[in-house]
Amino acid sequence: MTTASLRSAAATGAALTLSGIAKSYGPIRVLSDIGFEIGRGRVHALVGENGAGKSTLVKIITGIVQPDGGEVSIGGRAVHFATPIEARAAGISAVYQDPKLFPHLDVAENIFMGAYPRTMFGTVDRRAMYDKARASLRQLGVELDPFSLVAALSMAELQFVEIARALSTDVQLLILDEPTSPLTPAEAEQLFRIVRALRDQGKSVLFITHRLEEVEAMADDVTVLRDGRHVATGPASEFDRARIVNLMVGRSVDHLYADRTVAAPGPEMLRVEGLGLSGTFADISFSLRAGEIVGMAGLVGAGRSEIAQAIFGMTPPSAGKVVLKGEEIQPGSPAQMLQRGLAYLPEDRDGQGLIMAETVVENVTLPVIRRLARFGVLDRAGGRRMADEAVATYQVRTKGIDQVVAALSGGNRQKVAFARWLATRPAVLILDEPTHGVDVGSKAQIHRIIADLAAAGIAVLLISSDLPEVIAMSDRILVIAEGRLVGEIARADATQEAVMQAATRTVEAAHDRA
Repeated sequence: MTTASLRSAAATGAALTLSGIAKSYGPIRVLSDIGFEIGRGRVHALVGENGAGKSTLVKIITGIVQPDGGEVSIGGRAVHFATPIEARAAGISAVYQDPKLFPHLDVAENIFMGAYPRTMFGTVDRRAMYDKARASLRQLGVELDPFSLVAALSMAELQFVEIARALSTDVQLLILDEPTSPLTPAEAEQLFRIVRALRDQGKSVLFITHRLEEVEAMADDVTVLRDGRHVATGPASEFDRARIVNLMVGRSVDHLYADRTVAAPGPEMLRVEGLGLSGTFADISFSLRAGEIVGMAGLVGAGRSEIAQAIFGMTPPSAGKVVLKGEEIQPGSPAQMLQRGLAYLPEDRDGQGLIMAETVVENVTLPVIRRLARFGVLDRAGGRRMADEAVATYQVRTKGIDQVVAALSGGNRQKVAFARWLATRPAVLILDEPTHGVDVGSKAQIHRIIADLAAAGIAVLLISSDLPEVIAMSDRILVIAEGRLVGEIARADATQEAVMQAATRTVEAAHDRA
């Protein structure tokens, strides 16, 4: 079937129909008899817990993975995509939760990879490429230099490059896998405007999200998967949050945000004074006390992650001081800070927080391998006991502690990352987007873990773009804008409007009002 005939078929029927899709990896059944239809000119939400089979289904639609059975059809005609290039030529593009970009190429080269603009002589028209890249990014409301190397971009910026890449072709079905996870509310709304515009043009969007408020706001139709099986499909008007959660997890989740009894904080565990990193942030001062959860909010690019990484010694600060448990320390390396009692769970859990090719037990025990060694001999039995205890404590869904971490779902990888760093017994824990890309059930569990850590006396710095999360979980909120601390909001005064007002102030305005 030619690309032209596929587009013609799509114009007269459903954008995509799935029938009896099945997939197994060895004895593990990932998908069983999946079937539903994505209507033309509709936003179709696909929801389910981590491990429900959503990502595998998307890979089948886009030609990355071949199904064991079933049929994918466009406009009533069966199609078979052997590669993502074939799917893209037919008008199907996907933006994945974890960006699939080339880090050592620039933004424009990534946007047009495999489809470069050409001159009349057949060579790459680089001027046209950069002009078109700049226009695509502006369409998304993103001021990003198309000459920038992708390796230097934040997670949110990577997401926008992926979206610009998908929209650089004549897309008929755009698949968005957790697209708003690293975005602020304003950036997410900009993305929603793009999605609505595509729908108005008669194009279709398959929208995968764990944020149920986005389903309510954006979806025309909803499909729920659970444990690799199709549970329900229908108009969004038939699904409220309680029903979606019940269908996803097979039970109700009463409290997404952990109920906390806010007690008086204990002694000061961390203090930073005048912290700065040339060209990135400056004059950051705040403190954390034992048993306290302090939120850190701000727009993407404001410098939140960079502040955390400087405190942790990943990029040592160029100014200011760090006082940890009453002792002034010059952060020089993560190993130094871990030894002193400060741990950092990074936003990029797969790239920085875990060793994906290693097992659960190896990931959990690596940071404390010296503690497990006796007279130069590693206590492997003790390490396995530690990993077994972590799996039970954090309810990690795994086939066993010898399972490779890369084979786990996103929510379970995040729980392993928690276990990995908490094995170091930190006094201070910095969490950078701890619920990024995890389902509603895992999110509730992670919030309970955070609340329990604070109750146990650990000082927690919670960096999050999810404003309901940071407001519900924090005792007070620090707001960062343009690399400066522009406000501190008490728990009693914290609203989304108050946080966003502070986050969108200019530094000069913030100083004028101080």
